[in-house]
Amino acid sequence: MNKTDRLLAIVLELQRKGVSRAEDLAAAFETSVRTIYRDMQALSEAGVPIIGEAGRGYSLMAGYFLPPVSFSVEEAVALLVGADFVEQQFDESYGSKALSAKGKIEAILPDAISREAARTRTTIRLIDTTEARSGEREKEGLRTIRRAILEGRKVRFKYSKRKPDADGKRQSLREAAPYGLVLVHGSWILLAHCDLRQELRHFRLSRMIELAVTEERYQLPPDFRLEEYKVPDDRNIRVRVLAKPAVSDFVQESTNFFMESTEETKDGLLVTFRVRDPEDILQWVLGWGAGIIVLEPDSFRKRVKDELKKMLKRY
Repeated sequence: MNKTDRLLAIVLELQRKGVSRAEDLAAAFETSVRTIYRDMQALSEAGVPIIGEAGRGYSLMAGYFLPPVSFSVEEAVALLVGADFVEQQFDESYGSKALSAKGKIEAILPDAISREAARTRTTIRLIDTTEARSGEREKEGLRTIRRAILEGRKVRFKYSKRKPDADGKRQSLREAAPYGLVLVHGSWILLAHCDLRQELRHFRLSRMIELAVTEERYQLPPDFRLEEYKVPDDRNIRVRVLAKPAVSDFVQESTNFFMESTEETKDGLLVTFRVRDPEDILQWVLGWGAGIIVLEPDSFRKRVKDELKKMLKRY
């Protein structure tokens, strides 16, 4: 952080906290106490009414407020997306305050910053942030993909599929034009036009490796709007399981994208899923052990039984 940025940050810190010791400011800004003393002198000479009290710390004169500060594109997007999250996830009171805060932030942004921030926000969509936890690979992928989208460049990556192809391979090299990022059920998904499949596809960031931005440019279709895009629902297979009373409460609280409905019965919790392939929930079912009984379809009951036999051979 350069001196100008640090001076501004110090004033914001004092405005936020009221009183701060030089030692605390030095630790916060990773500098020396001597540098903080010099910064305070510089702020005083610049007309900022700094008050220093021995044994207590520094504060701003009562009534002094820093004039409205400017935001970078990244700062504005961070605030606006954060407000989107609060609006979606908190109660109605905080949700309305978040909406109001977004309006105020947008109102003070310069036109150029406002346009760029708006453009960036159209590439990010929060559908369901339940249990959102991004690993380091996903965080790095987010940075790379955001840069590719803003520069209008394609990305190249190796993608690990859940199910192998006919040749047994699970990994393939892809090049794609990124359209946007969606956070759904705690996982970041890239929505992109895949050169290999020649159609719009969804890629989990957690399954992407060796992600890089290419030199090839692309144009986003003029009629594409991420906020209006609806994921095709091709979950056409119904699976029903019975959760025994010992685990029914935990199953009820669990989050699973494919879970469609639950019903209390005398024998336990009846859970209905709609899936593309029963393999989508195989690991989920096995994870509950004897607490879950698969009722239908019969083919999935057999699949679970076969998997359990394989597991028994290992023990």
